[in-house]
Amino acid sequence: MRKVIAVYYYPFGDWTYILVIAGLVLGMIAQSGVKRAYQEYSRVHTSQGLPASVVVMDLLRRNGNNAVSLNQIQGSLTDNYDPRNETLSLSESVYNSDSIAAIAVAAHEAGHAMQKMEAYKPLMIRSISVPAVQFGSQAAIPLFIGGLIFSFQPLVYGGIGLFALSVLFALITLPVEFDASRRALRMLSDGAYLNESELEGAKKVLRAAAMTYVASALASLLNLVRLILISQRGSSRRRN
Repeated sequence: MRKVIAVYYYPFGDWTYILVIAGLVLGMIAQSGVKRAYQEYSRVHTSQGLPASVVVMDLLRRNGNNAVSLNQIQGSLTDNYDPRNETLSLSESVYNSDSIAAIAVAAHEAGHAMQKMEAYKPLMIRSISVPAVQFGSQAAIPLFIGGLIFSFQPLVYGGIGLFALSVLFALITLPVEFDASRRALRMLSDGAYLNESELEGAKKVLRAAAMTYVASALASLLNLVRLILISQRGSSRRRN
């Protein structure tokens, strides 16, 4: 039993830990890319000179969405849209900025607001699944480890199943984020908020941001594979 537990806790001698490292590396690369793109285009001001807070609300009004409220929040790259109360929050570094990066980030959140207005199915599914995913992410690993400690395979499988919910959530997030960026670029182009070269810069910022979600999904998938491999190893040792 001690050997089985050690497989999960200690990386030395456990080749499956490579999967964890691969996930971390993917995340670091993606985060580095988005920070680099954001920093580059946060220094480039748009020709119209309108702050992101003005642009985002104008985008929504032009597209028939008058239900969204806007507020400013602390931090950098903490921008988000909450479909529960239809609140779009822009970070301090974005709210009053007229940079290409700020406009791109704000427009992306407007894309999420348009998804809510049009009842975009992947967004609805993601919103509904949040409570289950939150519970699963907290209970999965303790349940999995408990199953290993007590050599009780149903607990192990239960932990894997709960962790799989997080993986599914990450996969559902991909079309939601890609679609929000697509909507953002279309709205910015239709409204002529950015010229051609500025729009290309916005694409680079949003593309880099999308890669963070891809990396997160891959990392979750790799960790799920690792849990499955560990469970199989523990099961085979008990049979022997």
